[in-house]
Amino acid sequence: MRSNGSGHASIGRRRGTRGRKGGYEMILNPKSLLVLLALCATIFGTGLVVGTRLFGAPDASTDSSGSADAGGLTNADASPLAAAAKKIAAEDIQNLILESAKAEAIEKKEHELEEEALARGDTKLAAHLRGVLAPGDANYNPHHHVDDFVDGDGIHHYEGNEVNKENKKKLKEAVKEAAKNVAKKVGGGDGAMYAGDHGDHGELGDKKKTASKDFDDDDKMKHGREPKKGSDKQKAPKEKPGLRGAAAGGNGNGNCGEEVPKLYPYMVSPVSKDYDFSQYEPLGGNRFCEYKDGDAPYEITQQMKDESDELARSRRVHVKAAMQHIWRHYKDRAFGKDEIKPISGGSKGNWGGMGTTLVDSLDTLWLMDMKEEFWEARDWVRDHLSCEHVNAVSGFETTIRSLGGLLAAYDLSNDKAFLEKAEDLGSRLIKAYNTPSGLPHGSINLSNGRSNNFSWNSNAYILAEVGTQQLEYRYLSRATGKEHYAKKSEHVFDILHELQPEDGLLSQNLKDAGKTAKFTGSKVSFGAMGDSTYEYMIKIWVQGARKERRYREMWDKAMNGVHKQLVQKSEPRGLTFIADRVSGQIDRKMDHLVCFMGGALALGAYTDPKGLDSERAQRDLRTARALTYTCYQMYARTRSGIAPEYVDFKGKDNDMTVPSRAPFYILRPETVEALYYLSKLTGDPVYREMGWEIFQSIEKYCKSKYGYASLKHVDNVNSQEDRMESFFMAETLKYLYLLFDPDSEIDPLNKHVFNTEAHPLRIFEES
Repeated sequence: MRSNGSGHASIGRRRGTRGRKGGYEMILNPKSLLVLLALCATIFGTGLVVGTRLFGAPDASTDSSGSADAGGLTNADASPLAAAAKKIAAEDIQNLILESAKAEAIEKKEHELEEEALARGDTKLAAHLRGVLAPGDANYNPHHHVDDFVDGDGIHHYEGNEVNKENKKKLKEAVKEAAKNVAKKVGGGDGAMYAGDHGDHGELGDKKKTASKDFDDDDKMKHGREPKKGSDKQKAPKEKPGLRGAAAGGNGNGNCGEEVPKLYPYMVSPVSKDYDFSQYEPLGGNRFCEYKDGDAPYEITQQMKDESDELARSRRVHVKAAMQHIWRHYKDRAFGKDEIKPISGGSKGNWGGMGTTLVDSLDTLWLMDMKEEFWEARDWVRDHLSCEHVNAVSGFETTIRSLGGLLAAYDLSNDKAFLEKAEDLGSRLIKAYNTPSGLPHGSINLSNGRSNNFSWNSNAYILAEVGTQQLEYRYLSRATGKEHYAKKSEHVFDILHELQPEDGLLSQNLKDAGKTAKFTGSKVSFGAMGDSTYEYMIKIWVQGARKERRYREMWDKAMNGVHKQLVQKSEPRGLTFIADRVSGQIDRKMDHLVCFMGGALALGAYTDPKGLDSERAQRDLRTARALTYTCYQMYARTRSGIAPEYVDFKGKDNDMTVPSRAPFYILRPETVEALYYLSKLTGDPVYREMGWEIFQSIEKYCKSKYGYASLKHVDNVNSQEDRMESFFMAETLKYLYLLFDPDSEIDPLNKHVFNTEAHPLRIFEES
């Protein structure tokens, strides 16, 4: 069951409201409804069975030859009445009884706790337990898992209160015991319900046993603990793959389908420094649904921004703590290595042995005010970073991670050591552009300058790779005074500008055609292999002080094509997503990578030459908000509260499903990137709420002994993988920290532009 604001289960949360004379005025609350429904279902099911036995079952249906239908069923088995009775008895009645038992246990325990609170004079806790708070009340907070009951002074009174913690413990134990007792009576196994409830309670029998093994409160994953040998915890639960939420009901304030309140209803009190993430349970999907279609439902006041900033400052402490956890172990066990293994503590040299995690993390350390760690890392860069003996590497990945990381560290600190190393690296990488067309090869040997494309991609150039190096080389040219870096990289967009079709959408593969190039294949995607070229169209425009019109025109042309062809709606709830196009046909799937478009569209709207109020800018901003809401749902609807590599939108009953081919999460940043941009540009606090939920899930389910692990399956919370990409520190944690940092020096609208690895570079001054 989903938790409400106090951490208690929602079923049975509200009883009759206390009357003036101490009695109760009974109302038809959720618990009462469940009990009545269970009783009615029992009577109805019993009546069906008795009726069938007394009056006989209808004859089994027959085919044209007169033989009995489908596999030799008996008349009783084939009877619709008998089948309905069996189904009700086997599933619905048991589930309803279990829910009612839980509700009754909660009701009873809450009443006891309320009386105890009154006896010691704690009227506020008593009122809270009685359920008098509702949407619109100042202290009501249905979407945040901690108890947010506050005084007029805004101080959080109960999160660290030992009495309250003990009350919650007693309540949970009572609920579990009641559920087990009832389950034994109805043949439901151990009675453990899916603990991370999203409103989808699972099934009894084998499926419920599987869920209890993986998700029972008694078996929550400890940080860094691997599943026991012989267990099935590495396997995804054997349930219909899909991101849930249809049964979760409501959004943050319960106003889905109702009139939206005038005032923003989601503000909560600051988070304590000793906040316990292990108690967090993902809150489920379809919340904040007034944002689903890209609306801005609330007026953003300065007071609201100030309150949101105060809350954000209390949260950024925890994001910084995540980085400190990683860096402490990286320094001790893998300093100067490309990656640290977050579970085993081993190290990897999979990016050429150039200290990729260290270099990729430099600006994150600076922005989190981890200056001592930053300068220690600078010393390693100055004294040990060398490309002289590095063989073949990905030119694209090395440019965005290492070259971008060095340039951003130089931009922030003005330390020449970073620029010197950046120029050495850039002078080696730029040799990949020595091709017939001038497009850069995908692989480059840093020691001898030889380059080639990848055989796995038929030796074709990849759109996302050739069009995502310009920010870095243009900055390097400015910093060193050597123009050839900018000219070689900008030549790529000379070619793309000539090739861009009327709909603005570029195919993801290219090949040389004399001194120019041509597209091969027909796939168009804003996900893998296509994404960041579109991102750099708008960002090069921003980097150049919004003076180079060609990049803006290419961006606007592409966005027109996106809205005419690729923007789609899911069924049944109408979530907005950007599909792929293959051979002219729409493929209704969306990579997690596509979520960067929430931020890019917002940035494009706020820098539109026609103005933010123009029809085009408002179209793009609305799509940015709607798309980002969908990306948030990709997280909120899974058991872990974490999104898979991509989702399918091909069904009509569940909006989106987790594909069996890619149910994993490798700590990707694109959704929190979009949340950062929308929060920074619009000032709407809801994007911080979404980001906080995502961070809590990462903290609970990905944190391991030596870092943060990937997940093999987002619907299996015990499926950690010993892998941590450097972009987790460079992008995911950085965007989360900046999301909660109202005091940051970074200004993505007027002063800085992020490369695709989230390295901030200074916007060029007008010249």
